[in-house]
Amino acid sequence: MSILVYIEQDQGKVKNSSLEAISYGAALAEKSGGKVSVLGLGSVADEDLDLIGQAGADAIYQVADERLNSGVIQAHAYMVAQVYDLVGANTLVLAKSSLGDAVAARLAIKLNAGLVSNVVGLPDLSAGFVVKRSIFTGKAFVETGIEAENKILAIKKNTHPIKTDGAVVPVEKLTLDLPDTVFAAKITDMEKASGEVLLPEADIVVSGGRGLNGPENWGMIEDLAEALKAAKGCSKPVSDLGWRPHHEHVGQTGVKVAPALYIAVAISGAIQHLAGVNASRYIVVINKDPDAPFFKAADYGIVGDAFEIVPKLTEAIKALKQ
Repeated sequence: MSILVYIEQDQGKVKNSSLEAISYGAALAEKSGGKVSVLGLGSVADEDLDLIGQAGADAIYQVADERLNSGVIQAHAYMVAQVYDLVGANTLVLAKSSLGDAVAARLAIKLNAGLVSNVVGLPDLSAGFVVKRSIFTGKAFVETGIEAENKILAIKKNTHPIKTDGAVVPVEKLTLDLPDTVFAAKITDMEKASGEVLLPEADIVVSGGRGLNGPENWGMIEDLAEALKAAKGCSKPVSDLGWRPHHEHVGQTGVKVAPALYIAVAISGAIQHLAGVNASRYIVVINKDPDAPFFKAADYGIVGDAFEIVPKLTEAIKALKQ
């Protein structure tokens, strides 16, 4: 099996979700007796190219055309299809994301490939190619078979560990045809929030709920988030009450997150909130109600008054960092 992994970068930094996809590809290559090649588009930093090898790549290709930095979907799909044919791949692996979903959909048509998204495990090769994927916002799983010769797997964030013991691999720079027609759609401007960690990209999220009794008590959530360099979130009732802005609302009808660590403070754990956070690697719940539903989903739970626990936790974290 020949595997190509398409990675995403932001301002030259390879996203962690893409490093997970590389490690997934390496594990699949080991299982199937194949090799994994990685494609980076645009201006990827040299130190991050080294991380790609450590994550398990056998070969690394880069198309350093700066026009690819902006993530124009048609251009990325066009280039991935060229390199897919160039390396003789039959399987494409990528991280599930807004860009990845759009690129994968186009490539499924270009490559006449079977596409499975939200992949959470390595495929069963004993009777064909059957892969496990998450459905219903993570509340259920389904085994899906791919019969097409070409396969595309979009890996759900935080479902495969990042390999770090691979060898540093030399990068082969490619100069390939990239016609202006694939840039017919152009990104003319992009504005990103600054000064805080963005919820969808955060490795750590600290969220507060209605149990904090009012916006005047949100300072301890902000202090804990600052100590952890985390993004701040809240439950739906909190944003509905106007205590916090709606872009901080985490849940099924708000922002869905998949951090390495999710800390829920004074949130009961309604099913709508759980649907937005259940992809987190670890969930820590702080609540004075021992019967709060959130404890059933938590990896770690602290039963107690958040007004006492959170400041002490913040001070302990600060002390560890000194």
